[in-house]
Amino acid sequence: MSEDTIRLVMIGRLIRRRRRLLAVLAVLGALVGYGASLVFPPRYTTSASVLLPGAWEERELLTQVEIATSSVVVDRAAAELGRDGVGDGDLRDRVAARAADGNIIEISGTAGTPGRAQQLADEMVESYVAFAARVVGDTGAPETAARPEELRQLVLRTSRRITELADAADPGRTVESVQTRTELAKLRTALQEAVTKLDQSDPATARAGLVVMGPAARPDGEAPPTRLHLVAAGALSFFLLAVVGHLTAARTNRRPRTAPEIAAALGSTPLGTVDVPGEQLAHRPGGHGPRARIGRLLGTGVRWDVPTPRASGDEAGRRLRYRRVCARLRDRLPAPRRLLVLVPDGDGIALRAAERLAAEAGDDPRLRVVEVPVSRPVVPDRDDASGAVVVLGAGEWTAEELTGLAEACAEAGHEVVGVVLAGPVPAAAAGTAGRPRDAAVPALAAGEATTGGPA
Repeated sequence: MSEDTIRLVMIGRLIRRRRRLLAVLAVLGALVGYGASLVFPPRYTTSASVLLPGAWEERELLTQVEIATSSVVVDRAAAELGRDGVGDGDLRDRVAARAADGNIIEISGTAGTPGRAQQLADEMVESYVAFAARVVGDTGAPETAARPEELRQLVLRTSRRITELADAADPGRTVESVQTRTELAKLRTALQEAVTKLDQSDPATARAGLVVMGPAARPDGEAPPTRLHLVAAGALSFFLLAVVGHLTAARTNRRPRTAPEIAAALGSTPLGTVDVPGEQLAHRPGGHGPRARIGRLLGTGVRWDVPTPRASGDEAGRRLRYRRVCARLRDRLPAPRRLLVLVPDGDGIALRAAERLAAEAGDDPRLRVVEVPVSRPVVPDRDDASGAVVVLGAGEWTAEELTGLAEACAEAGHEVVGVVLAGPVPAAAAGTAGRPRDAAVPALAAGEATTGGPA
């Protein structure tokens, strides 16, 4: 597994080099999300509020929320809506309740149309209010609930008796009769105030008066997730999965990506890096099949996890790079001789670079391009060449495959003189790539000095 740290620049390179593939996958994900929106019909949600008068603690409000969505309330609402085709089993998944600020219980309902959602919320509120009133009316033992009513009846009888006594007293003839009538009137008033306070202090009476704060509003939009949400989620999911898949594949990839790593696997020395214009890749062998055309269209024909090659800028800069590689190659040879240029079979970029390198080298040294199958490498014997130069693309081959290629060279008696990496550049950076390669041979054959650091 690669130990390279995944940085933002790596993710940016992935998006830049695989933008077409990522765009296609995002469109595919959007289509999947659209298909899911057709399978799951739209839903509409609305809610109605119920005010609980009096002082309520938080745990009591939570209890009322549970009561609002209890099976008794849901079954009662389902029975009322049964003639409209809504069953209680389906109804339980479409209702919800929560406690809001100010002792308010919000009960919401979800349905396939705005009208049915509004009807469901209103019916749930009515069922909850009716059930809560019945619960309050049934609290306590029957004899305990009857005692306040008996006390009220006793107070009424006493008040009537006081009125009779006041009428029977001699009105205004003596001081005693006036005082008696006054005291009876005060007693009757005190009894009436006591009954009023008793009614006000009864918690059952205070909490039984639930107030419905208007009917549910008709929803004007779909409840999440809407079709737009599903389409966006599908596109984003496919995009992220593609990015994560590419990064995971890069982390588990064991192919060498840099020139020192590749040269170490081949037991040789890197000679430099050359680039191949993008339009030339279409002319490589096997580049005309449907799979190759799809790969070029989606941009999958070029590895994204290798460092971005420095473009030469124009044909003159590209030619200078090839000449520098040839100069370093001559410096490593004690005398002019013929060399094999080994290209892994199927590496079209490396093949174009090897052909260009052989043309630029001319007769010093004389290079012969040979494609070698990496799975079972077979290198020609030392008949007319002694030594080999390996030209290949970065990140295309594993260390085991490169080691096998080096062993095949040793078995044939060839020393791996050096390694040249070939990288593609965009067509816009090709400059005057259409100039004939033969024009570069005389300049190199004339012995023009070429110096400089690594390309």
